[in-house]
Amino acid sequence: MKKNTVFLAVLIAITIQANAQWVTQSSGTSHDLYSICFSAPDTGYAVGNNGTILKTVNGGTLWTPQSSGTTSILNSVFCIDKDTAYIAGVDGIILKTINGGNSWNPLPSGFINALTSIYFINPDTGFTVGYNGAILKTVNAGASWLALSSGTTEYLYSIYFTDADNGYAVGLMGTIIKTINGGASWTLQSSGTTNSLYSVYFTSASAGYAVGYSGSILKTINGGTTWTFQTTGMDPYTSVFFTDANTGYITGVVGMIMKTTNAGANWTIQTSVSLNVLQSVFFADANIGYIAGQGGTILKTIDGGVFIEESQSIESGLNIFPNPSSNQITLKLSQNTSKATIKIYNLLGDLKYTSTISSPETAIDIADLAKGVYIIEVATEKNVMREKFVKQ
Repeated sequence: MKKNTVFLAVLIAITIQANAQWVTQSSGTSHDLYSICFSAPDTGYAVGNNGTILKTVNGGTLWTPQSSGTTSILNSVFCIDKDTAYIAGVDGIILKTINGGNSWNPLPSGFINALTSIYFINPDTGFTVGYNGAILKTVNAGASWLALSSGTTEYLYSIYFTDADNGYAVGLMGTIIKTINGGASWTLQSSGTTNSLYSVYFTSASAGYAVGYSGSILKTINGGTTWTFQTTGMDPYTSVFFTDANTGYITGVVGMIMKTTNAGANWTIQTSVSLNVLQSVFFADANIGYIAGQGGTILKTIDGGVFIEESQSIESGLNIFPNPSSNQITLKLSQNTSKATIKIYNLLGDLKYTSTISSPETAIDIADLAKGVYIIEVATEKNVMREKFVKQ
């Protein structure tokens, strides 16, 4: 356990400087951020550990801490308009602002356990979900909350409504539940997986996506009657967001950002400038998007990001291509070396491969590695370089 802890701490400290269209913003905090939401392209909030609430009014150039009145974990933020927003967190916490975050007032949820996701279908009607299958509903802008029967005791992580009547929640052990009557009753759907699902998003009344553990991606085109299960064999995906029917984004561990432009038929890795866990993705319009994550990470794109076919980490001096790959990768160092040690680790810090090289360009057989995300470390006489790659 100590080995893994140290290794993960090293990963958190790494930043990839790449030719990416996602850029790092200075959040001013080292607390983990779990949710991000924008009411306009320049105005938004990010929330997380230790009661952290951050706000920007200039597109993330400056993030200002706000007083939450709590040190509890805040898991989810939802923006109604430029003045009104809601936050849900552990201990049944629900907060509301009606003055653009100048003050946040606690609302009486009647719940004492963790709430993980909050969603409003209009200014008055909203839902929040969490521990033990909990679903709460308000019809008076949060003044009071009614506990609904979800029909499950599994932890629910995300909720989404397509209209006033039809909504979905996903959670532990592949749980997907649906309502067609505004939450009055919920029906368990067959997801086809026992992998936990962390985020759900619909692009229409019939088309929707859920993502989660082990690189799980599920899609429905018939309002949840059936879900088509896809898995990349990679590590957890944490959040999914679509800007239109075809264009969507997924975030995950080790700075993973995926994009589709064909309604999920294909997902392509985007360049990321972080190796931290990315917890939440939100687009304010078709091009301007934000991501929040571990260690106070906030990323921004103004052009919808950019596809990559191979690693191009110029700053580290280490290129990996092709990336992703199923059988072989090639390492190319920007410096000449008489000897270098190569090590490949999985995300738990387990050493999976080690070798020495004496050439600035070397091919490595990765056919025996399990599908997933790996960290490759190259130690030369001058420095140590680390990069991530994906085994398909």
